[in-house]
Amino acid sequence: MKYLFTIILFSACLGSVFAQGGYDVAKIPDDLKKDAIAVVRNEEQFFDIKSLSSGQYDYKVAITILNKAGDGLAEMTEIYDKFMSISNIKASIYDATGKKIKDYKSSDVKDQSLTSNSSIYEENRMKSINFIALSYPYTIEYSFTKEFKGLLYFPSWRDLMGFNISVEKSSYTIQKNKNYQLRYLTSANLKTDSTAIADKIQYKWKSQNIPALVSEPLSTGIDNVANWVKASPNEFEYDGSKGNFNSWKTFGSWMYGLNAGGNKLPEPAKALVQNLIKDAKTPKDKIKILYNHLQQNTRYVSVQLGIGGFRPILAEKVAQVNYGDCKALSNYMKALLNEAGISSNLIVIGNGMPGLNTNYSSMGQANHMILCVPLEKDTTFLECTSQYDPMGFIGYSNADRNVLMVTDQGGKIIRTPVYSPKDNYQIRKTTINLADDGTALLALKSTYANAQFEENLSMMLLEPGEQRKRIIAGNKIPVAELTSFSYIQPDKTKPIINEELNFKSGQLYTKSGDKIFLTLNQINRKENVPLKVENRKTYFAVPYGYHDEDEINFTLPKGYTVEFLPKDIQIASEFGNYTARFTTKDNAITYVRTQTMTNKKYPPEKYNEYVDFYKKVYQADKQKAVLNKVL
Repeated sequence: MKYLFTIILFSACLGSVFAQGGYDVAKIPDDLKKDAIAVVRNEEQFFDIKSLSSGQYDYKVAITILNKAGDGLAEMTEIYDKFMSISNIKASIYDATGKKIKDYKSSDVKDQSLTSNSSIYEENRMKSINFIALSYPYTIEYSFTKEFKGLLYFPSWRDLMGFNISVEKSSYTIQKNKNYQLRYLTSANLKTDSTAIADKIQYKWKSQNIPALVSEPLSTGIDNVANWVKASPNEFEYDGSKGNFNSWKTFGSWMYGLNAGGNKLPEPAKALVQNLIKDAKTPKDKIKILYNHLQQNTRYVSVQLGIGGFRPILAEKVAQVNYGDCKALSNYMKALLNEAGISSNLIVIGNGMPGLNTNYSSMGQANHMILCVPLEKDTTFLECTSQYDPMGFIGYSNADRNVLMVTDQGGKIIRTPVYSPKDNYQIRKTTINLADDGTALLALKSTYANAQFEENLSMMLLEPGEQRKRIIAGNKIPVAELTSFSYIQPDKTKPIINEELNFKSGQLYTKSGDKIFLTLNQINRKENVPLKVENRKTYFAVPYGYHDEDEINFTLPKGYTVEFLPKDIQIASEFGNYTARFTTKDNAITYVRTQTMTNKKYPPEKYNEYVDFYKKVYQADKQKAVLNKVL
């Protein structure tokens, strides 16, 4: 007994020593500290699928925060709703040597509602712990269990939590019954270990000793570098509803079934529709009238209640309350069109997300719903949550991607409209009258379309006083006196904004003796060049393809003539094209600049070529004319 007691005591002491020193920062390899704000010491995800409608998710993680930049990781935030429960929360914090500073108690766990300002019905809640340390580095550790009561999706896994975060160990295990069917996708070259244990099968993926990835300009994300797993059930049960993800067709059938009978209008709403369209001559006219009615009489709010997170609120209800989320407003618009004799289809889409994977149907690839109206000669897409987008304009974050059209025959993958660089244009004409004292009077007339309409829409919606402040604060040319300004959408059916600015500015040129040196691109100039990135890891892309045209007409100061004017410039590359033309006539200079950028996604090894192109544009934008005083 004495011998046994000694072994037990020795083992307990060993465990204590390991706990105190296991997170010693000195034990982290130097290559994992390089460029890192934090190191994931160990992350373990275990998901046990118990039935079609239930599962248990066990999560444990330890993260060493190396400096203040990593403090954003020093928290546990876990979201749940009535179909999930979180228990067994344990949390501790350790100093640099791995010595435990504190165990967190249940009273340290905050439990709060996640209802947002745009939401009136939402059951999402969040349990959270904020870890606080007095010095760096320090390590946080926490774990919890989450029980799922309904399985529409499985937890996903990626070994890299983000840029500048390295990984010592990270793993994900899914356990299922032998007869249970699931599907999964993994990143390239990630090994899947499959093990049979009694009547269970475990799939396991793991990573270790992954250095931190430095944030790179214009990056499209780290999925092409990180190891990741996405898994999905075939059949599911959720909130009393059954379905399967065998294909997008069957997924669409489930979505269609959720809305069965949900797009009926009350009699007063039907009468209103008929009255609104009584003089309309074409289906397009009817769509325009009813879409305008939707925008003027409804507002967006989020609704997240169980299956209601996927099932639209009844059109009848929206007609009464005049609000709804993206699903409800799209479904309401569908009901309005149906009353007008026009068929339409709900569209499941990933706003700001990659398009749907055509070969892998699952929840989690979409976050939004819009409406599609197929007509005989064309198809109109409607963004039903915006009170300002013109009919047919769905925004750049919805464009050019695979989406799911929900029909009575099931789901069908289609593609949303493409906004080419030529569609996303900015056309500007500027006159600059240069005075003898170096000041200038400027008049700018600009037109912004599509993606550039989106960029400037918020400015148009501001009060004039706020517009004035932003013009003065954000203008590249210092504004000494703002004479007038306006932002107008001339045609509410088109995504186009006209901007006009008139102002006085200070010195726009430099003088040396009898000569004046005048930079010709005063308005739309590249001010710097991005640094090259050697051994770049991530793909890159510009935010959107665009086309800019600028014409600037200078009236020269009295007594000066043009001594030197640059030669025309033309730059062509796979990233875009640039031209600059310079002409002079009758004491005036005309400068015309065009730049077109493509919106392709480029591999990492192309980035330095992109920088070289950008540098040529930067240098072209600095071209100067030389004016000489007439004696």
